[in-house]
Amino acid sequence: MTALAPPTIGRGRPVRARRGRSWTGWAFVGPFMAVFAFVFLAPIAYAIWLSLFRTRLIGGTSFVGLENYRQVFTDPKFWEATGRVSLFLAVQVPVMLFLALLVALAIDSGRLYGRAFFRVTVFMPYAVPAVVATLMWGFMYGNRFGLVGNLNEAFGLSLPDPLSPDLMLASIGNIVTWEFVGYNMLIFYSALQTIPRSLYEAAEIDGAGQLHVIRSIKLPAIRGALLIATIFSIIGSFQLFNEPNILQSLAPNVITTYYTPNMYAYSLSFSGQQYDYSATVAIVMGVLTMIVAYAVQLRANRKERRS
Repeated sequence: MTALAPPTIGRGRPVRARRGRSWTGWAFVGPFMAVFAFVFLAPIAYAIWLSLFRTRLIGGTSFVGLENYRQVFTDPKFWEATGRVSLFLAVQVPVMLFLALLVALAIDSGRLYGRAFFRVTVFMPYAVPAVVATLMWGFMYGNRFGLVGNLNEAFGLSLPDPLSPDLMLASIGNIVTWEFVGYNMLIFYSALQTIPRSLYEAAEIDGAGQLHVIRSIKLPAIRGALLIATIFSIIGSFQLFNEPNILQSLAPNVITTYYTPNMYAYSLSFSGQQYDYSATVAIVMGVLTMIVAYAVQLRANRKERRS
């Protein structure tokens, strides 16, 4: 009497072998999944759990359900901070990405003298810590102790105060642009290096000029890099914290504790001891950031399909 062979799937492969290979794959992925769950999923779950409670001086901590979320959507401080970073995003991000693209195209053109040195010079501000960069620019902005004040005193000028309420957001945008132009330039330049040289040769044979090459070859080829840089910049704008938090000591009457959503959540948690409401603000801001970033990506994908 002969033994029955194990059932097979597909091209005659035993079921046992297929199951063994699947567990082998999970063994490789398992360590990453464990770390991902511990450092990413667990904090989010804990923040959501905190947002469902409220701590009072009388009565202690009690479950309030979605009450904290209703409070956030009617909180004028939260929406003022959100509107401020939205304005920052709408102005600073296009300017920064345009400058980064312009520098990347100049370096890639091959007509720039000393382009290797120029590439390193533009990228170097990104290597400067955000705290150091903000302190450096903050003291340059000072009209009594910094570069602006020295220029006013030396030449008898009356330059506008960069730390005034009207110019503070623009001053922060200048710092962030100085920090991240080189980072985005490197993304664009790396994408430009992947374009086949045969396309440039064909364009040269057809008599295409530099502007036509940029518009018809380079920009379409780096569309994915442009999208990635845009999404990263959107997320960074909504997470704005370091620069205004450091400048607050130089202009305490201008930068409030709710100047940006992240500063608002930070002050609620560490100064106000309102951990539950702070977690709610962080979650709502994270969801808003995700929606805006996804909308930008969806629109870019639709444009790519149409073209």
